[in-house]
Amino acid sequence: MESMMIIVLKAGVSEADETRVLNEIESRGYSVHVIREGGRVIIAAFGKEQTPQTLEALTSWPQVEKVTPVQKRYKLVKRGTPQERTIVRINDHVSIGGNAVHLMAGPCSVENEKQIMTVAESVKASGATILRGGAFKPRTSPYEFQGLGEKGLKLLDKARKATGLAIITECLSEEHVELVAEYTDIIQIGTRNAQNFQLLIAAARTGKPILLKRGSGMKIEEWLLAGEYILNSGNPNLLFCERGIRTFETYTRNTLDLSAIPIMKKETHCPIVIDPSQGCGSAKLVDSLCIGAVAMGADALLIEVHPDPAHAWSDGPQQITLEEFARLSSAIRPFLTAAGRTLGHIG
Repeated sequence: MESMMIIVLKAGVSEADETRVLNEIESRGYSVHVIREGGRVIIAAFGKEQTPQTLEALTSWPQVEKVTPVQKRYKLVKRGTPQERTIVRINDHVSIGGNAVHLMAGPCSVENEKQIMTVAESVKASGATILRGGAFKPRTSPYEFQGLGEKGLKLLDKARKATGLAIITECLSEEHVELVAEYTDIIQIGTRNAQNFQLLIAAARTGKPILLKRGSGMKIEEWLLAGEYILNSGNPNLLFCERGIRTFETYTRNTLDLSAIPIMKKETHCPIVIDPSQGCGSAKLVDSLCIGAVAMGADALLIEVHPDPAHAWSDGPQQITLEEFARLSSAIRPFLTAAGRTLGHIG
């Protein structure tokens, strides 16, 4: 497959300067086609998909006005046809990316056996198919609760065996990849690690499905390119998760970018998951954001649920109660029906 870039030279460049640019482009492995239009020189450069040297550095040349890639830099995650989509199988019991919308629910942090078992049994009864819970927690302050580590993973595993729910939990470092993969069904890569490429590669090589959260300051193209690392490492089971971006707004913890849903549906064949809890930081807004996400085509929702949010060890203000989750599960069903979709189930 060929890649193509357009290089526009500044008005009035000399023939010698034009030749220098052309020679540089060809030396980097590209073939060129020169277009002269209205006194301007426009160069179309064609290279193989794996041409090693980019031409974007030419923007620093005094003769060059701009360099524009024509084809997308991400090759594997991009959608080939409007019908193309990937169905990600989780633990042989759950499929994400099809007609069903799945609920991933559970506490921000695994705190103890009673807490995680109570949540698991309750969210399953309310329609969840996947249990979320943090065993390793990336916290802004080193003095905040960092998670139970392997003990938390074992508690998640116990909840899975008791309920049949699949497990999703976050991996923070390459050091913990194999340990997390041993216990979980989906490896979550959080916003702080969304461009930790060595971690992405290591997680992908476990073969486990990967949920890749969007970085808080990440452009969509950067997010897609981060996902490219997963697929390029031989793992086709990629879920993109929008979890809110950092903007000037202070009313909410983050700004949940629901426009990412139709954009990602257009750009990639991979499923799109929405995390409304991290997305706004307020339990009072979770219902509305979930309804909006379902109406816009999200394939799954990742929701923080706690038996007693006021006493949660982390992120209490954004976690909804067990009763609120049950009501939310019922509230989204009419919107699923209107969209011609169903609520996911185990089996």
